[in-house]
Amino acid sequence: MSKPLLLTLHRWITLVFALPLFAIIATGLILSFEPVVQVSGIGGPEIDPGRVVELVKRYDPDSKARGLSINAAGQRMTLQGTGMPAIDLVTGAPAAASSGLSDLFLWARITHERLLGQAWLVTSSTIAMMALMVLGILMGLPRLRNTLSGWHKGTAWFALPLVLLSPLTGLCMAFGLTFQSATAPAGAGRPLLLPDAIRMVAASHDMSHVISIGTRGGRVMARIYDGGELRAYAVSSSDVTPLPRNWPRLIHEGNWSALIASPLNVVTSIALLTLLSTGLLIWARRKLRKRRPRSERQTDAAVVGAG
Repeated sequence: MSKPLLLTLHRWITLVFALPLFAIIATGLILSFEPVVQVSGIGGPEIDPGRVVELVKRYDPDSKARGLSINAAGQRMTLQGTGMPAIDLVTGAPAAASSGLSDLFLWARITHERLLGQAWLVTSSTIAMMALMVLGILMGLPRLRNTLSGWHKGTAWFALPLVLLSPLTGLCMAFGLTFQSATAPAGAGRPLLLPDAIRMVAASHDMSHVISIGTRGGRVMARIYDGGELRAYAVSSSDVTPLPRNWPRLIHEGNWSALIASPLNVVTSIALLTLLSTGLLIWARRKLRKRRPRSERQTDAAVVGAG
């Protein structure tokens, strides 16, 4: 396939998917900071599991919540699937004001995973991003220059491992590829009620390190920070068992090591935004140049020739 054809395909895919790609990359940049924010909050005041159980029973007496999430830094708890506001763990009352940062991360996650409410749009845009990377590689090594095109090509090649890994792991998540080295323990019987699951988790883990507890795929799961890594655990009436690592998810979300992976994801998102914006600017400058009146182009050519 000739280079001009590769360049044309590269350009048109970018133009068609520019807006969804911008939304996905921008929300990904916001979510890149979430692991660091979460880890910075787990060293705060201890959370009493008895208090959490009490509040769950008070605000969810019919056991309709599918789970809960805990914000240790803000001392807040949110019951998932109830539509209720966050609950202040200190006062036991609904939080007076929403947490701006938590709300921002929630909005970014929903948009990142279901753009305009459509998961297929995210998946197709991610496939388009992978196609752009492959086409860029097929066009060959760049000649680096201090121009807009030079910065575009230089960013693509120097950040190539990062910008390839991001959409690749995203597609693995979309298609359910986990590359787990072991089989997850099978659920035994009916899932635990939320108060019982909280007691089981609290028996072996500090509740301030818990991010969420809830029912997933017919089993109760907890996500808990352990040594800077966000691990998933299966919770049963007998024990709390670590689940096999889902490496595409850990890498994509930056949860394999918050202090290392989170900055890498920030760099990746900035590189992707740079590629998208410079690519669009290159196209825009070329279109504007073609639309200039012929007389102006001839005048400029004459000036350059005289110089």
